[in-house]
Amino acid sequence: MLPSWRAGVAVPLGRLGDGRRRSLSPFAVVVGEVHFRSAAKSHLHVINLSGKNLTGNVPPEVGALPCLAEIGLANNMLTGPIPDLSGSSNLSIMYLQNNKLSGSVPRALLSRSIIFNYSGNMYLGIAKQEKKHVIIIISALLGASLLLAAALCCYMLTRKTIKKDSSPEGPDDDDFTRKNKALPAQKNLQNPSTRSREIATETAHPYRLSELEVATNNFASRIGSGGFGIVYYGKLSDGKEIAVKVPTNDSYQGKKQFTNEVSLLSRIHHRNLVAFLGYCHEDGRNILVYEFMHNGTLKEHLHGRDKHISWIKRLEIAEDAAKGIEYLHTGCTPSIIHRDIKTSNILLDKQMRAKVSDFGLSKFAAEESHASTNVRGTLGYLDPQYYISQQLTEKSDMYSFGIILLELISGRPPISTLSFGDHFRNIGPWAKFYYEGGDIEAIIDPSISGAGGYQDVQSVWKIAEAAVRCIDAEPRKRPCMPEVVKEIQDAMALERTSSEAARCGPFSPAAASVRSGGTMRSHDMVMDNLLLMDDEDDSSFSGSVSKLKYPELR
Repeated sequence: MLPSWRAGVAVPLGRLGDGRRRSLSPFAVVVGEVHFRSAAKSHLHVINLSGKNLTGNVPPEVGALPCLAEIGLANNMLTGPIPDLSGSSNLSIMYLQNNKLSGSVPRALLSRSIIFNYSGNMYLGIAKQEKKHVIIIISALLGASLLLAAALCCYMLTRKTIKKDSSPEGPDDDDFTRKNKALPAQKNLQNPSTRSREIATETAHPYRLSELEVATNNFASRIGSGGFGIVYYGKLSDGKEIAVKVPTNDSYQGKKQFTNEVSLLSRIHHRNLVAFLGYCHEDGRNILVYEFMHNGTLKEHLHGRDKHISWIKRLEIAEDAAKGIEYLHTGCTPSIIHRDIKTSNILLDKQMRAKVSDFGLSKFAAEESHASTNVRGTLGYLDPQYYISQQLTEKSDMYSFGIILLELISGRPPISTLSFGDHFRNIGPWAKFYYEGGDIEAIIDPSISGAGGYQDVQSVWKIAEAAVRCIDAEPRKRPCMPEVVKEIQDAMALERTSSEAARCGPFSPAAASVRSGGTMRSHDMVMDNLLLMDDEDDSSFSGSVSKLKYPELR
């Protein structure tokens, strides 16, 4: 029997005792004592309740089902240990990832040749013997690393001593040399024409003003503008297309600040950041040169006329932008805070891959972590806590990115007097209201919800959840960017697998191949979260269905 496995929302499904094959809908759950034909438990083949926000323990009675072949309980909030499943000899697929399970993974499961995914359970360990081996391996690696670090330190100290003894330069000369090597752009800004070849190989290229005037037809083709300045389209003599940014007069407080900006930009390189190509400092003008992005801004594609982006493409754009910001936060030392993340600062290239721009407005986290009266950002994306406290951290960037995720889901601007009804003017509170009410359909862009739209609504739920976490009123509760990158990638896996299964057919080799890759996504499409029972047995037993609890609204 299956005693005390209970759900929290009662939706009667009718009698299951007529000997016919039955299924349980993902949104219909039986509560209390449910009567099946007596040996129905012995012919239960599939349990698939992934992504239903279930809570509670996995009942040990599940392990007594001899015909059970597949268990899908991923992406819930289950707690407690994994039960002994030795009685389920036919078990071939088991998905428990992204829960809150604890204890040790049974060794019997690890030794069986089944598809078994239990990642994303931070409190779940492996059996003691395996854990001991892991500790030994980690200890050995740590010891080797310490020895290597010590040897490297000794080598560097010895080398420094030798260089100091043999160098004819005094300490002042050596300090000057080090500073100029660290900031090659700063050293050469004095006269770009005399050292252009050397600078071009070391860092950003120094352009002459006359060269940029020819490329832009005297700055005739304006392609963008903002608080930082105006951007013009240009084409160099070699055919290379460029974007020429002419900052406003108050963007820099003198030549030194512009020099430092160029030095910073020339050291930041990532595939998801718009490439900085060079600069011009001539006749009192400060100009920055970037690669040209052919498909404009994300804002134009989301909110412009006659533009459409599929859901999977929106997920790809979100991943690209998140990786660019992740690099600023974690790949730079010290970390860099963007301060003005918005859809108009996410640009798209010929292949519609996204890159983050205007990170030149950003500041080192160490410099901006204290109180500053210079609050910068864009209304609708500006973190309210940053505005109130005037303390800038990476969490302010997370707030802005959360707003972008909501724009990708809804296709609506961050602020509007028409888009959010009578009670809301901002996308954050509006989306959070429907998300917490379990009505995700209310915020989905109609252009991605019909034929040819998203394939798996769980991918939309996952992005909405990440967005709501990003805009939490308490910055400490917001996730960091690596977490959000992982959530976006999980949503992409859901959507792509469901799309593949839909394209190839639920029982096609392609769908089976996708399923065997370690996720349950194709099976979610094939079975639509059904519990299948054999239709041949006609004796009866009574039991209750679960200790798992459904949320009231989902």
